[in-house]
Amino acid sequence: MTETQFRNILKKLDNYFRPTQIGSNEGEWLAVGKLLSDTAQTDLDHILKKEGYVYSVKNNGGDTYLRLKDREDNVILKIPSIPRIHWILFLLTVFTTLLAGAMMEGARIWESPIEILKGIPFSVTLMLILGTHEFGHYFYAQKHKVDATLPYFIPAPPFLFLIGTFGAFIKIKSPIYRKDVLLQIGAAGPIAGFIIAVPALVIGLWLSDVVEKVDVQGALMLGDSILMKILTWVTHPGLLENQDIMLHPIAFAGWIGLLVTMLNLLPIGQLDGGHVAYAMLGEKQGWVAKAAFAALIPLSFLSLNWLVWGILILFLMRSTKHPPIQDIHAPLSKNNMRVGFTCLVIFILCFIPAPFSM
Repeated sequence: MTETQFRNILKKLDNYFRPTQIGSNEGEWLAVGKLLSDTAQTDLDHILKKEGYVYSVKNNGGDTYLRLKDREDNVILKIPSIPRIHWILFLLTVFTTLLAGAMMEGARIWESPIEILKGIPFSVTLMLILGTHEFGHYFYAQKHKVDATLPYFIPAPPFLFLIGTFGAFIKIKSPIYRKDVLLQIGAAGPIAGFIIAVPALVIGLWLSDVVEKVDVQGALMLGDSILMKILTWVTHPGLLENQDIMLHPIAFAGWIGLLVTMLNLLPIGQLDGGHVAYAMLGEKQGWVAKAAFAALIPLSFLSLNWLVWGILILFLMRSTKHPPIQDIHAPLSKNNMRVGFTCLVIFILCFIPAPFSM
């Protein structure tokens, strides 16, 4: 049961029960309050029995204690219904990424629409990486009873945005009160996406062709991260200085996956990296975020992409500082600290000084 679901049940009890405080512990929700005049416990029973949760109502010293939690069978069998908007956005993004992948392969879709199928390797790989990233967040939100939506995929016309999508996101609909929960939800997405992106990149590099370097005016060049250099050396150990790799669509999708992971791990605002940094550093995250945002200025001289991303961060988040949570001074466990440092290592491995250049 999520907080939103619990509050919705409390609204149904408005005429009988007035809560003064609520809380949760290990999946069980508690509300302490007063029964309104002329209200009996049977009135609460009548409503709560219809909700399908395990509940108890007890009186103690004039206060009424209401406890609710999921039934065991609900926890195991409950499958979230998927709203229509999620299906529409998902299918549109499948189409636009198929179109993008086919265009990369030189398909003449207007002459032969069936050639859109050439985009399958790119589309499937990229959608798998993005989907796994967002479901990492979603899974840990559900684990910690935080109310979150299923992923929203964002389609984009390939002639406006090369890869056919602006990515995906989930929306957190209830507050996060504990820093360990904040860290785990924030870290789960990048780590899950990274786990898929790396083998995809390795497979794609094996399928990629080695070509002679040729100076082509206006050609788009992709930057290298530390991990990209390592995997290139592993898959093509005999690569010469006058040679280059023409990335297979699967490799390009894997490269995009590493780029998305790196950008999300910037320790700024409510990016995934901002969640992790705030959970680990507390109020010091504000200074780290300002330093990271300031670093985008010199980086923009290497690639204008950094300037664009900096403007987007300002426009969407309005602040580099993470919103406060209640238990920010509580210590993190060693396992959670390891998760945070794992994110830092992934960020360093995936960092690309100049992602795109001409």
